[in-house]
Amino acid sequence: MQLDDMRIFVNTVDAGNFTAAAHRLRLSKQFVSRRVAALEADLGARLLVRNTRKLAVTDLGQDFYERAKRILLDVSEAEQAMSDRRSEPRGLLKVSAPMSFGMAHLSPLVAEFLREHPDVRFDMDLSDRTVDVIGEGFDMALRIGRLADSTLVAQKLIDVRMIACCSPGYRRRRRAPQTPAELAQHACLPYGQQGRAPWEFIVDGVRTPFDVHGPLRANNGEVIRDAAIAGLGICYLPDFIVAGSVDAGLLVEVLEPFMPPPNALHAVYPQHREASVTIRALTQYLRERLAVRAATARGGAL
Repeated sequence: MQLDDMRIFVNTVDAGNFTAAAHRLRLSKQFVSRRVAALEADLGARLLVRNTRKLAVTDLGQDFYERAKRILLDVSEAEQAMSDRRSEPRGLLKVSAPMSFGMAHLSPLVAEFLREHPDVRFDMDLSDRTVDVIGEGFDMALRIGRLADSTLVAQKLIDVRMIACCSPGYRRRRRAPQTPAELAQHACLPYGQQGRAPWEFIVDGVRTPFDVHGPLRANNGEVIRDAAIAGLGICYLPDFIVAGSVDAGLLVEVLEPFMPPPNALHAVYPQHREASVTIRALTQYLRERLAVRAATARGGAL
């Protein structure tokens, strides 16, 4: 049983229905309903009786509701008490971040943060997979792009610009695409796991997805970048992976008029970590330092 599911259940009972609870929690109605159902499955008991207008709480559900409210209040009071006693960041932080971003930007910032806060320790997981923050025990994860529904708290840190590019040699051989639709006739190099979102461009003022195919798919940005430099096709990658290669002339941008606005880099963490002095300090530190780096980068994004 997850503490965040308990919070969702209590808010659902207080709100009276899934729609109102979803609005209060800033989640989708479907997600709230799924998490309550998962909680019932974990407990092996029916907590709510659903109907078209209002939820009815079962006897077991009412008993669990009262106990859950006390538990959540105790947790909140304990966290606040610890926060009041700990004015300086300290303790172990388990953090997940995309590998390429972690190596390019996060690595030096973590070192600086540790020098300023010697009582903090980091357990870093640099990987391009999307970790289960709560299930795997992470205190924070950094994620780029639009966020899926979850109970996690999200704090925007900085914008990250996407770039579509290829090698000068590929452009000479194949002629650069003039519109995103022409990507269907090109060798493309998708970045991410199988089934990830297609490439998106702005067409007639609308953000439009395009399915792409090519000789290589990889879940590591450097692998895709190097394949593009070798002339194998067109890549669509974050600025921090390819900007240096574009500046060096190893890659050239394509479809620039159709590129979407920058994505956001978010720090996400469980709701019960929101009061953590260390989490707040790290989030603010990353936002300030990354803003300085972005100010000197092309286009004001990393």
